[in-house]
Amino acid sequence: MSDACVIASGAVSALGLGPLAYRVPRAGEPAPVAITRDEELARAGLLRPFAARAPADLGVAPGADRATDLLKAALSQTLAALEGARPGFRGERIGIALGTSSGGMLTAERFFAARAEGADAGSLAALASGATYFAPFNDALAAFGLERTPLRTHLLAACAASTLAIGLGLRWLDRDACDLVLAGGYDALSIFVAAGFEALRATTASRSRPFRIGRDGMALGEGAAVVALVREDRLRGAPVIARVAGFGASTDAVHITAPDRTGSGLARAGAAALADAGWPASRVGLISAHATATPYNDAMESRAIAALLSRGAVEGSGTLPGAHALPPVVHPFKAQIGHTLGAAGALEALAAAAALEASIAPPAASEGELDPDAPAHLLERAEPRPLSSALKLSAAFGGANAALLLTSSASGRRPRRPRAVVLRAHARVTGSDLGRLAEATGIARDRLARLDALCRLGLTAVAALAAIVGADRLRGAGIVAGHALATIDTNDTYDARRRARGARFVEPRLFPATSPNAIAGECAIAYQLTGPSFAVGAGLGGALEALRAAADLVASSDADRMVVLAADDAGPVARELLSLTGARHRALASGAVALLLQADPGDDERLRKVDPDLPVDHDGPVGHLALLRWLEEHA
Repeated sequence: MSDACVIASGAVSALGLGPLAYRVPRAGEPAPVAITRDEELARAGLLRPFAARAPADLGVAPGADRATDLLKAALSQTLAALEGARPGFRGERIGIALGTSSGGMLTAERFFAARAEGADAGSLAALASGATYFAPFNDALAAFGLERTPLRTHLLAACAASTLAIGLGLRWLDRDACDLVLAGGYDALSIFVAAGFEALRATTASRSRPFRIGRDGMALGEGAAVVALVREDRLRGAPVIARVAGFGASTDAVHITAPDRTGSGLARAGAAALADAGWPASRVGLISAHATATPYNDAMESRAIAALLSRGAVEGSGTLPGAHALPPVVHPFKAQIGHTLGAAGALEALAAAAALEASIAPPAASEGELDPDAPAHLLERAEPRPLSSALKLSAAFGGANAALLLTSSASGRRPRRPRAVVLRAHARVTGSDLGRLAEATGIARDRLARLDALCRLGLTAVAALAAIVGADRLRGAGIVAGHALATIDTNDTYDARRRARGARFVEPRLFPATSPNAIAGECAIAYQLTGPSFAVGAGLGGALEALRAAADLVASSDADRMVVLAADDAGPVARELLSLTGARHRALASGAVALLLQADPGDDERLRKVDPDLPVDHDGPVGHLALLRWLEEHA
């Protein structure tokens, strides 16, 4: 048996710090709501200025970046709890997987503005070090002496980031890659992101009403959550707060921002989590929904849940021990604390775990008539109910889906035996040509022209890989994108319009491309890569992080094949940022590399093996050049 047991946690949301951040109401109580009119968003000119901000006092010394402070607060709580639950844990092999949607965006906003105003080099340098996606991750770890932990990764996977981070942590424990995992996510509120979501018409004009008629979107929130995970057979007497018994991930491969309206992609992720645990759907009593309260997402999610439950009915739920006579309660926690983006999955998982521990079915913070096109079993007030498990569902830009199964007691799960991983083929490109790319992908030239340079480079590299192995061999694979400076130049272009015209007039077509996992999503759509997908980047060697993460997923049977993609557009902002942070001597080039990994076929000794525990060097070559060096060294 080998569940991943949560033995310590830390959390911050608009509801408070620690357990208050995700508390479950007592029986008979309604759901507390922390979403209010936000004056900062209103002053920026947004027409729907509703959000949920965490407390100003986070229990840690405030720094220059709010996102860093949020993550430090959650880490501080977790590490303090670990000192009591597992003395001497710092001497163990630690793995760190933390996710975000926007990372250091607040500092990046200031950097973009100062650069445009012609600020002096000293002022720019002070901002540049905090303007990357990975700055809060590394700064928060450094505050606790964890910045050089060998096994660490920073998931840039938008709204599914922390769900994927916890799932990756489970896989590390399964493979005995480490003894203890710190997993979770964080995000702070920014005008940059709020303006983008309003431009996409995804935000509410008052309060979120998931699964109700007339729902009009979400309110953003901010927060952070970190859990400490160990294998059940290595608890060493530590108390168990929750158990993670299953993980699954998939990609819609349909649209970069809109969900697959059939819900099949999310249903596949949920089914994979259940299968990983060997747990029938009929025993799930609580579903922690993604529930953004947008018309399409809630309808899609309702269909995904129905598909999972119908599968449970086919299994013969009535005769299975622990089967629930009532349909599972759906908990839309975002309606209480806002959409906390990179922190959402972890905060929602903690809320679900608290419900399991208290045997309380949590209420939904929404009012109005249920939408018959998006049916869900919602409660107005908390109810006592025996609950043996909860299924956490997450979805994100790029069509990425992830799911976790949480159980109230040992599941009896047995991890799969790790598989050998080999490199089948690779391709390198140094630029992109719209005409050739349109011919190779079948995507209209005018649509390709609307993509940012980074996505075009990525598509060009995957097209070159498909030319080598055949597009059919890519179909159904997953994809992990590795970044150095991610979308920094695209972000500057987007933010320039915000500064020039106001937050109400940002470019809605460009906003999705500011998400670092957009490149993975565009490639998934073009080549039907329906396996797990996300982006990573804890530093300038993020390409090697992608290789390691993809190898992990193949070794753990989450995918039979994975595409690894590293791309850099080497624009002027990226080059200046490198120079300002003292990395002028490190080469940055425009180009991309795509690799295809697969499970060992067992009959071809010429294929090189890939170690899921390969070291990642953030002090070596930058971006895709790091992957090129790895290929040269392992030729």
